[in-house]
This record gives sequence, C-alpha cells and structure tokens, in this order.
Amino acid sequence: MSLEASSAFSMLTHREQLYAYYLGRADWEGAKICLLQCSVESAPIFCLLQLVFSIQPIEQLKANAAAANNGLTKDEISHVIMYAAAFYGNMGNYKSFGDTKFVPALPQDRFHKFLQSATSKSNRAEEVERLWQECHQRMYSLTPRQRQMGLGETKGISTYFSANCAETDATLANAFLDSIGLSAYNTRLFKDPTTGHYTIRIASTETAPPQIPHTPNTHTFQHKTFLLTRGDYSPLLTRTTTALTHAGLYTANPNQTGMLRHYLTSFTTGSIPAHKDASRAWINDTAPAVESYIGFIESYRDPSGVRGEWEGFVSCVNREVSRKFQKLVEGAEVFLRTRMPWGVEWEKDSFIRPDFTSLEVLAFGSSGVPAGINIPNYDDIRQSEGFKNVSLGNVLQASYGVAPDVRVSFVATNDQDHFKTHKATAFEVQVGIHELLGHGSGKLYHQDTTAVEQLRASNVKHPLTGECPIDGPFYKKGATWNSTFGKIAPTYEECRAECCGLFLCLERDILQVFGITGGDAEEEGGILDVTYVNWLLMARAGLMGLEFYTPQTGEWRQAHMQARYVILRLLLETATETTNDEDTNSTTPPLLALHRFIDPEDGKPNVEVLLNRDLISSIGRKVVGDFLLKLHVWKSLGDVENGTKFYNQYSVVTEEMAALREIVMERKEARKILIQPHMCLEPGTTTGGQAIDDDGDGDSDIVVRLQTFPVSPEGMVESFVARFPAEDPELMALYEADKESMTE
Repeated sequence: MSLEASSAFSMLTHREQLYAYYLGRADWEGAKICLLQCSVESAPIFCLLQLVFSIQPIEQLKANAAAANNGLTKDEISHVIMYAAAFYGNMGNYKSFGDTKFVPALPQDRFHKFLQSATSKSNRAEEVERLWQECHQRMYSLTPRQRQMGLGETKGISTYFSANCAETDATLANAFLDSIGLSAYNTRLFKDPTTGHYTIRIASTETAPPQIPHTPNTHTFQHKTFLLTRGDYSPLLTRTTTALTHAGLYTANPNQTGMLRHYLTSFTTGSIPAHKDASRAWINDTAPAVESYIGFIESYRDPSGVRGEWEGFVSCVNREVSRKFQKLVEGAEVFLRTRMPWGVEWEKDSFIRPDFTSLEVLAFGSSGVPAGINIPNYDDIRQSEGFKNVSLGNVLQASYGVAPDVRVSFVATNDQDHFKTHKATAFEVQVGIHELLGHGSGKLYHQDTTAVEQLRASNVKHPLTGECPIDGPFYKKGATWNSTFGKIAPTYEECRAECCGLFLCLERDILQVFGITGGDAEEEGGILDVTYVNWLLMARAGLMGLEFYTPQTGEWRQAHMQARYVILRLLLETATETTNDEDTNSTTPPLLALHRFIDPEDGKPNVEVLLNRDLISSIGRKVVGDFLLKLHVWKSLGDVENGTKFYNQYSVVTEEMAALREIVMERKEARKILIQPHMCLEPGTTTGGQAIDDDGDGDSDIVVRLQTFPVSPEGMVESFVARFPAEDPELMALYEADKESMTE
C-alpha cells in the first residue's frame, strides 16, 4: 500500500518543505540503526540488496535474470523482489509486527543465480559475491533460536545484547542502570565471554568515555563489573546530526529551534536528559505545519522492555481532521474524571491539554509505521508537563480499509456488511481514545513524595483490597514505569489503553466528538453500529493475536496482539454469565463465543467470532471496567507483583486456544507493506515542487520534490534505491565490529 501525502505536502511553504526534507533525512539516516537492532545479518543483507538493485533499473535486472542460462522463472524472480520489499518494509529480516524471521521463498542457489545474472556485466560482481557469502547462511537459517526475537538460548535472538546474554544478565544490567540513574533507552549490553564483565554501550556520535557527574565509568554492582562506553552507532548518528543541523536553518519558531538544539546534544553526547529537554520543547510546539519526533523511542522489541528502537518521523498536519481530535482534547479532563472506573485520586492533579493532531506521514524511519502515537514516553514529563497525541491519517487510510467484495476472516456472515461499513471509523475512534484517554491517563505514586503523603492522609481506600490507608508498594525513587514492570510493561500498558477504548466508546458524547450521532437504523441493543464494530474488531484481533504466540517458547512476540488476546480471554470468561428463562426454556447467548465449524467453501476448519450486541452495554461494560480498574491501580501504585501475576493469567494460551491457533495460522493473511514517498532536492524548477533559496543568495535555486512509487514490490525496492546510496562502508564496518559478539 502507498502512503499518499502529495496534496498535504504541496500546501507547505518553501521553508516548511525544506525543514521537512532535512528532518526526513535525519529520520532515514538514523533508521539504519534498526538494522543493527534487528539481527546480526540484517546489515549485510541490506547492503547486498541496495547494491544489486542500484546497478540497473529493476525491470532490466528481471529481464537479465530471466534471459540467463538456466534463467529464473517469473515466480522465482517475483520471490526475490518480494523478499527485498519485505526486508525494506521491516528494516530487517524479522517482522516488525510479530518479531519472527522471514526467509526467501526460493532456494539459495536460485537466489544466488539472480544475483549473478544481475551483475554479470557489472564491475560490482565481486563485491556482490562477497556480501552474499557474508550473509546467505543466516539469511536462510531457521534454527529454533533464530526463528524469533527473544533473549537467551531457548528464547530467540536480540542484538540489544551480545549473544551470550540471558534474561538474568538483562535484569542485573537494568538494576545497575537504575542504581546510577542512567536510562537504558539508548544502550546495548555486551558481556565479555572470558571475564564475565559487562560493557554498556551508549549511543552517541562522541566516542570518548562518558562524562557523567559523580559517576565513574567503571562500576562494581552486585559483585559484577560494569563499564560505560559511548559511540554506539556513531557514524549513523553523525549523519543524523548533520541533517538536523541543516533543518535548524528552517525552523518556524523558538520551540523548534530549541528542540533541534537539544536533539543535537542528545545524539552527540548520548544524554537522555537532553532528549527529555528536546521533548519538552516539542510538547510546547503546538499545531505546527510540520510535525516530527526522533530518537530511541519504543521498547517493544527489547526482550527486557526498557531499550528503545530507533524511530523518526516527519509529517504534514491535516488541520480538518485535527479539529475533531482537538474537540476530544477539550473534553478530556471531564471524561477522565467522570467516566473512568476510578476516582480522581488515580488521575493527575491537573490535566495538561496536549496537542492532538492528524498527520500525513512524509517519512517514517523505523522498522514499522504505527497508526497512532502518544509520546514522549518519559514518565516524569508525561505526569507533570504533558505529552502529544498523533493519529497518522494516511497510514489509517492505507492500512485499515476493507474491500467490499472480500470476505473478512473470522467474522460471521450477518456481521460482514456492518464490519466493512464501520471498520475504518471504529478504528479511528479506538485510536483516538486509546492514545489520548488511555495512554494519557493515570498518576504514578513514588515513595517518599508529597503525593503519597496526601494519598495516605486522605483516607482513600484501596479500590481492590479496601486497605486504608494505602500502603504501597509505590515506585522507588528514580524508578519509571518501564524499569519497574520491565518485560511486561509494553503489553500491559497497551492492554490498559485498549480497554479504555472499549469502555469509553460506549459514551455517546465521546462518539459525538467524532461526528457519530447514529440514528434509529443504527441503534440496536442500546449501542450504535460503530461501538458494536469496535468491540467486534477487538475480539477478532484477539483471536488473530494467536499468530504472534510461539508455542515452542511460550513467549508472545508482539505487545499489542498479546494485549488484544488478553481482552479476548476476558470477554470469553463471561460465557458463564448466561441467563436461563424457565418459561421458554431458553438460554441467552453469552457476551462472546468462538464458533468452530467446517467451512463449506474449502472444507477446512474455521472459526467465527459471535458477539452478543445486547450484552455489551451491561455485562461487557462491567467486566471491562472492573478489569481496567485493576490494571490501572496496580500501575499507579507500582504494584508489579500483583499486576504481573494477574496479567499473565490472561496471557496463558490454553489447550483450547492452542487448537484455535492452528486455524488462525492456516488462514492468516499477509500483512500490508507501506510504500513511503521520498523527498529529494533538485535544481531550480517549479515542476513537482517548490523552489527554495537554499544558499541565501536570493535565488530560488533548489526544489524539494515528493517522489512517489508504484504500489508493488518493485515500487518498494525503487523507493529504497532512491532513498539511499548503493554502498555504505560505515554500516558494514559497524556490522564487522559487532559480528563476533552477536553471533551465537
């Protein structure tokens, strides 16, 4: 699918287009870090593909492959192109959504044949062969450990850690970093195989030892030695800072200027406090024409849940849709204090109204592109200074539409039309509530603070135990949500936000914010069609989430899908709450059931989600509200023991659900790959862009053009050929330096 942003881009001024261009360069240059965060072989595979597809136009490469002796078939050529497109779309050879490895769909010797035919008349044949020999074994390898991401010999691979690290090493390192007040967001952990000493690498352009006040570079912690170093990803971050420096020439206001200055300090020195300062300036940059954010952001792919994957985006604001979200912001404080299943003591003392905008993505440099974001992820800033919400409009449009003539899997026949009609709107509502009122809600209590004293003095009862005064456990000084809840934090928080979406989409005034008023034809069971489809979407997503569970390791590979599965389990529990009518000898269907049957179309087992619309506003509302209250209070109090135990109970894949997983796997659908546009500079002409006076001499001598590509695997490949040069020796040097440590 293609991300369409041409119209929004054309509305930007000359200065705004150039600002967006340089921010986009910073995003994408940094995105090569994702290769090094994905797998040891991702960097050489990227370099191989980039070199091969840069030698000749892709259609000529295909023709050469077909015409060679013992040439490739059309299907074999398509398999090569599809592998390259999938690799580029995930910035690595593991799925960004699910963390499982994918390999080419043709034999090694035939892939090798394609490469040889592509370079037979090129002076780059020797280099292509060298790269192939460097990566082809791991490109195709599907040993048990290499099939998925994870930490430890029986769990999977993770290049946030050297290959000899296990979960115990991660736990120890995280505790050490907490003890010295250093964030793990931009770090990796390496363990010396001989001495057992640990090295924590901090991402920065500077390579000299870190200068942290009152903190030496070598530490002893729990009888283990830790060394702090800087310079991880240095060449790539240097390119990022160069692009950010250029972007600084075209900022629109002091907040943007300050934001970029702090970014430069953070990426140069490795300082997370500087990145926090950049985030503060970003929060205060309200309603900009060009919106962006960049850094080590989401911790979904770190098996221990605390290290951030590289992410950078730049986008245009869709002002019309943004007005709708701002109405939600205007009512947010009332919604949080009166509609949630908890009292005001579990919310921030004052709600700082965030910016909530709909964006058209111009560049998103990371392993995947989400539909919505709530950032920054720093607890101290979110609690007292605020945050921003963004909905990525062109991502929603590209990814979540439904073709009217295609049957939706796992949805009953009588729900098909409703589902197709309301899916996009329901998802927009869910994303809006999820980001603003889900991730944006809640208060964290830390030990020995005024907030805890006030909570205890107010004689508020513990909502779950009745305890009064509440005795904690509370977060330790300097601890964060992620560092406290660790591995479970990302999925637990996504589940909490998803439950907020289900709970609050039952509120008519919230739906009205999105322009949904309904009518007699749309109302049944006391709820509107959009609400019904939103609950149906969640139940279906929970079933489909089984794809992202690995039976061999007992591990979940995707935070959002684990969260949706947990909600599915919760809703299925209500099957016991049926009502028997003695007069008619009938039984009310449960809120949710999964009906297994043999599909007459293909004769294979199938399953459909049966949701009782009449019970959503009663039983459904109560069970989700009670569940949400528990998640929320345990998070607020830092009660990792009870929160983890409770959440893990619902994460268990029972024997019955494992059987359903086989059906889900048999009928799983290919995930869409998003082809992004590419901003490029061209000599002075006004065709397809706007002229820019780049050198300050009064001449409009440069054009920023938004280049688009065919909606096909070939188009994805062409977009990366346009985006990056054919060769990257610095990336390969980073790979060579880490190869031994990262290879099990």
